[in-house]
Amino acid sequence: MELDGEDYWRQLAEKQWASRSRRARPEVIKKEIWDKLESSNFDFRWLRLLENLQLLEKYLWPGYDDDASNQHVMLLALMVMVKSRDGLPAWNEFTAEPSSFSSFFSRVLSLTIDTSLSMNLRAYLLDFLISAFLSLDNGIIRKECAPLVSISLWHHLDSKMARDRLFKQHVQLQKAWRAAAKRYEAGGATAQAKIKFERSWLFSMIADFINRMYEPSDLNTIIYCERFLEFLTNLESQLPTRRYLNTLIRDLNLIAIVQLSPVFCSEENALFRDLFVLFRHFVDFPIDDQTGIQLTPEKSYGAHCERLAQLQRTSLRHMKAKLTILALSNYGAIESRSELKFHLVQLTESELSNLCTTLNFRTEYPASMKVVVDRELLLEILLTRYEKRKVFQEFLSDLSILPTEADLYDEALLRNEHYDGSRSLAIPKLNLQYLSVGDFLWRSFVLYRAEAFFEVRKDMEDSIKRLQPQLVGMENEVQMKGFSKTALPISIPSIVEVAPPKVGADEPAYVRVEIALDVGNLADNVRREWDSLRPDDVVFLLSVRPQNDSSTVLNGHTSILGGRASGILYLRAAEVVQVLDDNGRTLRDASLQQTNGHTHRPRTRRLIANVDAAAYKADEDRKAKGKPSVFDTLNVIVRRRGRENNFKRILESIKSLGLSHLPLPEWFHDVFLGYGDPAGATYTRLGNALKTIDFRDTFIDWQHLVESLPGKSIVPDGNAGQEFNPPYVLEALASPASPLPKPSKKRRRNEPEKAEPSTPTIKVSTYKPPNNGPFITDLPKTNATRFTPMQVEAIISGTQPGLTVIVGPPGTGKTDVAAQIINNIYHDFPSERTLMIAHSNQALNQLFQKITKLDIDGRHLLRLGHGEEDLDTDTSYGKYGRVESFLDNRAQLLAEVDRLAQCLDAPGAHGNSCETAGYFRQVYIDPAWSRFWKAVKTEDIGGSEFDKVFPFHQYFGNAPQPLFPSDAPREHLLDVAQGCERHINNIFTELEDIRPFEILRSSRGKANYLLIKEARIIAMTSTHAAMRRQEIAGLGFHYDNVIMEEAAQITEIENFIPLVLQNAKDGIMPLQRIVLCGDHLQNSPIIQNLAFRQYANLEQGLFLRLVRLGVPVIELDKQGRARPSIAELYKWRYENLSDLPNVLNGPEYQQANAGFRYEYQFINVPDYKGAGEMQPSPHFIQNLGEAEYAVAIYQYMRLLGYPAASISILTTYAGQRALVRDVLTHRCAKNRLFGLPKIVTTVDKYQGEQNDYIILSLTRTNRVGYLRDIRRLTVALSRARLGLYILGRRSVFENCYELKSAFEILLTRSDTLQLVPGELFPTHRTLNDEVQSTEMTGVEHLGQYVYEITQAKVKSMGGSVVREIEEVGNMEVDEVNVEEEDDDGDVVVQPEENDEDE
Repeated sequence: MELDGEDYWRQLAEKQWASRSRRARPEVIKKEIWDKLESSNFDFRWLRLLENLQLLEKYLWPGYDDDASNQHVMLLALMVMVKSRDGLPAWNEFTAEPSSFSSFFSRVLSLTIDTSLSMNLRAYLLDFLISAFLSLDNGIIRKECAPLVSISLWHHLDSKMARDRLFKQHVQLQKAWRAAAKRYEAGGATAQAKIKFERSWLFSMIADFINRMYEPSDLNTIIYCERFLEFLTNLESQLPTRRYLNTLIRDLNLIAIVQLSPVFCSEENALFRDLFVLFRHFVDFPIDDQTGIQLTPEKSYGAHCERLAQLQRTSLRHMKAKLTILALSNYGAIESRSELKFHLVQLTESELSNLCTTLNFRTEYPASMKVVVDRELLLEILLTRYEKRKVFQEFLSDLSILPTEADLYDEALLRNEHYDGSRSLAIPKLNLQYLSVGDFLWRSFVLYRAEAFFEVRKDMEDSIKRLQPQLVGMENEVQMKGFSKTALPISIPSIVEVAPPKVGADEPAYVRVEIALDVGNLADNVRREWDSLRPDDVVFLLSVRPQNDSSTVLNGHTSILGGRASGILYLRAAEVVQVLDDNGRTLRDASLQQTNGHTHRPRTRRLIANVDAAAYKADEDRKAKGKPSVFDTLNVIVRRRGRENNFKRILESIKSLGLSHLPLPEWFHDVFLGYGDPAGATYTRLGNALKTIDFRDTFIDWQHLVESLPGKSIVPDGNAGQEFNPPYVLEALASPASPLPKPSKKRRRNEPEKAEPSTPTIKVSTYKPPNNGPFITDLPKTNATRFTPMQVEAIISGTQPGLTVIVGPPGTGKTDVAAQIINNIYHDFPSERTLMIAHSNQALNQLFQKITKLDIDGRHLLRLGHGEEDLDTDTSYGKYGRVESFLDNRAQLLAEVDRLAQCLDAPGAHGNSCETAGYFRQVYIDPAWSRFWKAVKTEDIGGSEFDKVFPFHQYFGNAPQPLFPSDAPREHLLDVAQGCERHINNIFTELEDIRPFEILRSSRGKANYLLIKEARIIAMTSTHAAMRRQEIAGLGFHYDNVIMEEAAQITEIENFIPLVLQNAKDGIMPLQRIVLCGDHLQNSPIIQNLAFRQYANLEQGLFLRLVRLGVPVIELDKQGRARPSIAELYKWRYENLSDLPNVLNGPEYQQANAGFRYEYQFINVPDYKGAGEMQPSPHFIQNLGEAEYAVAIYQYMRLLGYPAASISILTTYAGQRALVRDVLTHRCAKNRLFGLPKIVTTVDKYQGEQNDYIILSLTRTNRVGYLRDIRRLTVALSRARLGLYILGRRSVFENCYELKSAFEILLTRSDTLQLVPGELFPTHRTLNDEVQSTEMTGVEHLGQYVYEITQAKVKSMGGSVVREIEEVGNMEVDEVNVEEEDDDGDVVVQPEENDEDE
């Protein structure tokens, strides 16, 4: 049936719309599509298949009009729902026809309240609306959704008095209500009917939801109710949609009604209850719905007390006989639910009703709502309103950071394991907007914690699976029959110390244990990994006992998996304190443990660790009740790799921020939350925009300056001489701050059109750069990049205060732009400090290396984190390396002081220390300069006289001579003398900076001083910032500017933390500039779990969200990386992308690729040995045919003479990467004819990198897979400079709608590899030369061809190369199995047995 079903839909598509778009026929829609889907209860598999077959784009939407059938409308909605659920662009097709979309959207709204439709179908339609309300950045959607949640909802409040009370609290609400009434009165009959429907639609949906909860329910009804709670939660979680809705929900007493419903009370509906908890969290969120101001915990509690006071006054006045005790009690005695209920149960139903009415609660409902207002409901209404609830900070404080087995196997977490979209999930979402900064931090903490615990559980189960625990013997003892690199059997840990609790805490301050590790039988590389455990690393102690029962968990929630099914009974986390060797000594460097050149093989290691104190206390309480001790059953220790194991410190950082009320800069606050003017944080809208800026070496010459500022009038300063060379100072003659836009109003009929703004005028002045000294090393480093106009616009904006968002398509030089911005800030604002952030060590090091080549003093640079050692520089820029560099410089500078003393014949040990050097300057240097300047300024003397009066001629004797040419003009001589003075002054200035390092004794003290005082440009990865936030901010670290590279690849919380890496000053965050560089059209942050990635939108970064919000961006528009023909494959993604002259005219770009007819080609790879893609384990996708083909192309290129370092092999899946590496190791690694390519990695890992030649394996042969996310395709196509050869299955990729633009270009050429025999690298042939080519019919043909060339080459070399194996081959094999470093410098080695689908 399934095959028949798939064949049916494919044949229908081929017949009706696949070949060309046709007018939709109602009978086809009804009989051949709708009826078939309805008979399968709208099976999601068939819906997804129809979406893949482009039913929406080619048939449904082109054929839509106002007369379309309901089935047509619902099919459109279903296709949009499928796209949204799969994370694909859902609304692009509709933007060109807003009027038709408005009609379609109204039809969908009408259908959602059609009770004749099945609940399954209505749930799908609700899913469509959820997607719409999550896409309010789209104008056509916002226009349709906004009226549904407007103030007109308040027509359904209990009474006019209820509205009037709200109008008194906020005057602007009365104006909004009147404006809505005027719009209604001004409309015709059709418009009034539409407005009536829009203001009643959501009320009708809520009424239907209430009715569904109180009726007998099947599974589809439960799923619908869950979806509706998700829908309401989404509306409540954003201020524009909650502003009026929240009042209606409170007026309807919806919280109480839901809590008493049969659906809520049924034990089976745990997901519904969890969704309700999330819904209520947002309903009760402490924020003013009208102003958007978050209430502090103190103000929130104050509001709660005011409500209790109102209840007490009303009780005393109207229910004195029964509620006197309640009225006279203190707030603490009556704020709990149990205490309130104890007092209120004394009232009769009539008295409860009167009390509710007096307190302005609704007690009557429309007949359409099946709400029974009885005693139980009235009591619940009062309890819900007046009980004290925890604010989100308290919930945040209660959540644990270290997991136990209960956390890992919590039912709510397990639902996220196999998310398929069929059910809602009780997890918060990252939206376009947030209620407050605290709301954002709470959501981020919950999601990051859930994802971290999910990854921990995966790692634990994988390690235990590899250990293969079994029960043996009569007593069923546990023995490990297998082996895992990351897990070891252990004996019972010894509890060494239990520290007393801290003040106000229940659990011990810490619980220290000692664990014996048997490492004697481990391989050296595995033992070294255990020895590399560092303080604060988290390890996991497990109680493992195999079980026979097992079950699974799906998003459909048919069953729930527990830890026992995997053999894990208990899990306790512990933080490493230290690792001791056999003799109880702290581990030292392995070279120190050698005896006579031999390394002692250790047998044991002793691990000292602090276990989770809260879990320990719970275990002791459990033990006190007579239950078995958890610690006595712990028998396995598991460690995790460095990057994955950063979760604890990152969670601590997020938690501390959520509890600290730390403010964002005032100018950025509203933009971050998503409210107000999206351009409000740009420098043109800020009052502190700079009128004059020195751009130093940004411009190469005057012509470059004029070209870089198109559309602006450039006026040279009248004081300038004939030569007008850089550096240039730009001054805006008109104020750069433009007024904020006024509320839009319709222009009156006779009002004249506003005049077009005049051309901006910029006055340009120049100056002579100061002479820094006569030595070659004194010459400043200058920029040599001729920036494009858009790059200059980005540099200008980044140098100004405020927010700058730079979109850098592939090869457009955004790193150069970021480096120049940093350079300008460094020189123009010497008192300011800049924080430089990137997602990966590789990207950070690339930017940092560009900074070191600019005119920036190395002593002001600092690189934090473990990636510093990979910097390609002669100097160490890490904390301790910088300290050593300072001390090395100290010795050199003090030697210069001694030379100066010798020059002036000054006796004494002046170069003994920085302090004595300072005294020497005051006593000798400064007076000598004073005498010199007095002499040369009072007498008109020439070069020879300068030599006589110049006191430092001996010191500058090793400078280029003559120092003062006799024929030089006086101005030149004075300039040289001033340069000499600056050179000497710089010596003493540096010594003054170094002096604290003489005083400070500890290495940590020196390193911290360097961070908080000396360094002006501090670089770290976003992960390092998240891990070290508390430590860095606690030192008093402060900075003024943040520059983020790769900002679009960083998760939003890791975008946020670098903005608050310092503590506020006087309640204000002193941040001046935020510059985000990235490309949201390339890869987003990688989130492995589908639920967190698609449902919770955890892959959303700040960069993308700001772009969606409409924040002005500067898009770089000139690429200088790839051949223009290769760039055409991805230019369609960027509106204005063009080519730089170097790729148009450069010789290497004109030259053809030796041995290939084409510089790029898509090569169709059929099944190899009867197979296409394979999955030897879940998500581990491989394709042997493409792997062999990729290696054969690589071998062919190497035989022609292509350098191995110029070739990279990329794959779309980690399984294919492993397979390609295996084939390379077998065929190439030990043969010096081939060797290994520069890198073999996945597309995701290679973003930000490039190479001359790329061989790309698409891998999939059954379906497109995640390449439907065109961001990944953009990355894949844009890595090559000169040659790109793509291996894939044509039939799979050519019909994919999202990839259409790229594959239309690729498939204009032959899809069989075309080779040019007889050429060697490099060739003299150009791209435009006609050439005869040979077609490779398949991988076997290419393999035979490569074999023949190899044999011929071996024969020409005498045959010895066949048996030759070089040592370098073995080394490269090891290197190719090592993944790139993680964000904190930890090398992650992928296990070959169980890689993940990336």
